[in-house]
Amino acid sequence: MIDKYNLMATDPEFIQRHEAFASDEVVNEDGQTLDHETRYMAILATLLGCQGVETFKVILAEALDQNFSPIMAKEIVYQAVDYLGFGRVYPFLTAANDVMTEKGIQLPLEDQATTTMATRLEKGSEAQMAIFGPGMKDFWRGGHINRWLAANCFGDYYTRKGLDLKQRELITFCFLAAQGGCESQLSSHIFGNLNLGNDKALLMKVVSQCLPFIGYPRSLNAVAAIQKVTEEMQKNAPK
Repeated sequence: MIDKYNLMATDPEFIQRHEAFASDEVVNEDGQTLDHETRYMAILATLLGCQGVETFKVILAEALDQNFSPIMAKEIVYQAVDYLGFGRVYPFLTAANDVMTEKGIQLPLEDQATTTMATRLEKGSEAQMAIFGPGMKDFWRGGHINRWLAANCFGDYYTRKGLDLKQRELITFCFLAAQGGCESQLSSHIFGNLNLGNDKALLMKVVSQCLPFIGYPRSLNAVAAIQKVTEEMQKNAPK
């Protein structure tokens, strides 16, 4: 999978064992498999989260060769700005453009926005409520950053076409799990995923498939967070 620099020639013993794990054992683990589209979506988001830009190029090229949607790929990159900041996403945007140009994909891609500057706050607030519940209705009134969160993060990005709401929450989980140090936000978005129907089993599969790219510590942190939030939701569920 990842042999851009001819690692089979320079590091054969390492790369053989790594590829046996990452490209065979993990991919085919019983009960942990994902469809190709979801797996590529999760891995690309995870590589943004952990800042693996060179690996991102390799995986994106592979995904596009397997008919992964260029629009989906770009939407993953765009949404990452909200969770990583433009400073960390810019290299991935240029990398995606380079890979797509090499593949003969015409840029820019078709527009995906569904809001205007006049409607983004309202539509963003509606997206927040759909994900986290009606308690988010007036959250945006709690200060300018909360207003920006509703209008910019959710109104500018979550409302776009190309990915549905469940997919957008799933890649957000990947951004947060992969970068680490965002445990509070990670727990909130685990709740959002579960609330939308991305169940515990799916989140565990995503962590499993992304583990080779982020390592064990952040993967185990994500597993612990999934378990904790799931238990809390079950405990607080109406009897």
